[in-house]
Amino acid sequence: MSWYGLSQQLLFRLSGETSHELGLDMLGAAERLRVLQYLVPNVPALPVTVAGIEFPNPVGLAAGLDKNGDYIDAFARLGFGFIEIGTITPRPQPGNPKPRLFRLPERKAIINRMGFNNKGVDHLVEQVKAARYRGVLGINIGKNFDTAVEDAASDYLLCLNKVYEHATYITVNISSPNTPGLRTLQFGESLKQLLEPLKARQRELALEFGYKPIFVKIAPDMTEDEVALVAATLLECEMDGVIATNTTLSRDGVQGIRFADEAGGLSGAPLEQQATETVSLLHAALDGKMPIIGVGGISDGRGAVEKMHAGAQLVQVYSGFIYRGPELVSELVDAIAAMPRG
Repeated sequence: MSWYGLSQQLLFRLSGETSHELGLDMLGAAERLRVLQYLVPNVPALPVTVAGIEFPNPVGLAAGLDKNGDYIDAFARLGFGFIEIGTITPRPQPGNPKPRLFRLPERKAIINRMGFNNKGVDHLVEQVKAARYRGVLGINIGKNFDTAVEDAASDYLLCLNKVYEHATYITVNISSPNTPGLRTLQFGESLKQLLEPLKARQRELALEFGYKPIFVKIAPDMTEDEVALVAATLLECEMDGVIATNTTLSRDGVQGIRFADEAGGLSGAPLEQQATETVSLLHAALDGKMPIIGVGGISDGRGAVEKMHAGAQLVQVYSGFIYRGPELVSELVDAIAAMPRG
């Protein structure tokens, strides 16, 4: 059994959030002791340029695993082509009451209702400045839970101002199901009124710090018409890319499993088909005018290839990484490298 498999067996005996925090601490300690590099497989180079950024390979770490940027250098050792940290909010907040993170190992799934628990944007910026990592870094921004939805743009603008200089790209998270009202920002005038001031501020910041793309992260729980409307607004507001998808409110594929009835967003293998379908719908609606980052349920090489075939140029992992460990990264890169071209 690999070191990761053994660690997982031990950690999975603990509650979801306790094992999550302890696992991150162990990863960070292994990096500080300079042993982590000897415990992970080599990941081949597979450079790709998306939204003007050159990625060493197309496999990234999704936001949510390192909310505060506390483990950037540790994750950098695992071979990811890019790392996304956050979601971060202007002020620190505790998130929802515990327990709020549940594993469904029978389905290689996770349910969470964390609620953007984080130490605040200022802490994250200090962690980024202290990190040695100089690779592609995305910073995922959101709003505080007690900021009214109609005032959300002010929170996103505050975060954008503070992280822009330190990010390679910025992700606008409007799709977490665990902050009341957040998903309403995905539609119609609400989305336009959020993105237009962010775009205007991006142009101003670019004059000082260079152009940093803004991506928007959307939910999988949309109809085909809703996906088309979101795509049209993203193009109208000149966003630089879209990340599809966040977690789902659906419980398809986990009915009857322990914890399946817990409130929150479902991620992992049961989300895979739904997320891939959303990527495909987006690809058709965007008509090649905006890059797509595919995330949701990727747990093996086949899953990554399916996201790419559906129209993604990059992929991200979260739950699949929890269940598979660092070997997943090299497997995904190898599978994408072996895809027929043209």
